[in-house]
Formats: sequence, structure tokens, C-alpha cells
Amino acid sequence: MSAKNHEVIWGIDLGGTKIEGVVLEKDTNKVISRLRVPTEQKNGYRHILQQIQKLIELLKKDSGSTPHKIGIGTPGTLDPITQTLKNSNTTCLNGTPFKKDLEELTNMKVSIANDANCFALAETKMGVIKNEMPEANVIFGVIMGTGVGGGLVVNGRVINGRQGIGGEWGHNFLDGTGGPCYCGKTGCVETVISGTGLEKFYQKTAGHRLKLKQIVERRNEDPHAAETIGRLMEQFGKGISVIINIIDPDAIILGGGVGNIDLLYTEGVERAKKYVFNNRLDTVFLKPQLGDSAGVFGAAMLVDD
Repeated sequence: MSAKNHEVIWGIDLGGTKIEGVVLEKDTNKVISRLRVPTEQKNGYRHILQQIQKLIELLKKDSGSTPHKIGIGTPGTLDPITQTLKNSNTTCLNGTPFKKDLEELTNMKVSIANDANCFALAETKMGVIKNEMPEANVIFGVIMGTGVGGGLVVNGRVINGRQGIGGEWGHNFLDGTGGPCYCGKTGCVETVISGTGLEKFYQKTAGHRLKLKQIVERRNEDPHAAETIGRLMEQFGKGISVIINIIDPDAIILGGGVGNIDLLYTEGVERAKKYVFNNRLDTVFLKPQLGDSAGVFGAAMLVDD
């Protein structure tokens, strides 16, 4: 499908197992091309750069367009001072001049944001905020899956912050029983209410392991599952109240596998009310609408951010 007669924007979502790219028609957000290649991170940093370059060449051929600038959503974030990538669970990226190397390799300008920021930006401009709360100005996007991340969008723009860690609530302290986190601290939000953290808590109390989906399904008949989900509601309420007290967002979007648990929108919100510094809770909690497209769509929108 050719994009020769349209102004287009390009985005790439760099994941641990796959790298996805999209070419969108700028005015309509219509998908012109969408392709994937494997990340193959075991082959190292330079190989990942080459895979991105390979994907760009495939997208050029498929879309009939050539970009001068591209947006990339990454695990981790670009340090504004050192201009190296940090906090990535694709560890071979940490400490590398990723943006500079990619710009030299592809001969184009690159805009980078954390994948949770891309999620929040896409849901704001294309997804649930655009469709259900277009008047909203301050949006916090939550990803609760294997880990926990967050992204902050204000007036349609990503807030990266002075240190490039805007929205990173997953590594705030929440509860010491969460245990050690890969970041070197103990009791981070991520260790307590991520899918991984919840499964570990269930295994510790029940003596055997279940997947999160099974824990949710068995919460009415399995006391250990009930305890795990109850703990999730309480700790989610406590953790998200910190975000509400600090930035007072118009809306919070809950993404990721844990974010699919419907109880978060009822019981989880009720628990948050206990901790918010107000006599009521007006923040609107919303389900995302873009599914796994959000990351790559948001990356493309960095071009105009």
C-alpha cells in the first residue's frame, strides 16, 4: 500500500522479543504499513540496531515512503544528561548511546520515549481519551503486566522530566514484603502489584504456583487466591493514590495484563479513595482501546510531540 500521496508518520516499538514498526497517515491515523521483526537480544546491542534498520527498510518498501524522522518507544528511557539509555530490562541497551548510534545508522532524526509514555500518548490522541474524554488535559497511563510502568501526558505532550523518568511510578516504594527488585531497591510497586509479583505472592502463601488468570478465576473458591487479589486491590489503591495526590490527573488508563482485572475499576478505586487527600475521588479510571497497538502508534506520534 503506497503512501506517496499522503503525509505520513513513522513509529517503532522496541520490545524484548519483537520490534514492530508502523507507518500512519498523519491526518487520519490510517495504517499504511505495519510489520515486525524479531529482536533477538541474545545477539547483543549492535544486532538490535541492525534489526531496527532492517525493519525500516522493509517498511520503506511496503509503504512506498521514506522517513526523515522516526519515533521509537523503548524499554527504559534516554538519560537527558548522558544521552545513554537506562532502566531497560533489555539490559544490553543500558549505558549505550542508542539514539546517537541509531541516527548515524539510519541517517535520520530519532525521537525516543519510554514505552509506557507511548502507551499514554496513543490512548490520549487516538484511543479512549480522544473517544470518551476529549476535554481531559492531564492523563496518566499505567501498564501493569510483567512489570509496572507509567506514562504522563499533559496537554497532548509526553512529560519526560529533567531526568527522563517522568511517570515511573513502578519503582516507588510500596511495601517491603514485595521483596528485592531488579532495580536494586526493595518493595517497589512493581514487586507488589505486577503479574509476576502477584504470582510470587500466591506461590508463597499457597505453596504452589498458578498463572495470574487462574488466580483471578479461583478467587471465590481458593482462600489463597482471594488473599492475593485482596492484597492487589489494597496495594493498588495505596500506590495509585500517590500519583493522584501529586499530579491530580483527569483520567488514569489501566493497561497491561493486570489492568484487565475488572475489580480494579470498582474495588481498587474504592481502596484508592481511602488514601487520596480529598473527601472524594473524581479521577476517572478508563480501559484502553488500542490493545497492543498503543505502543507503536504512540511512538509514531513522538514525531510531532
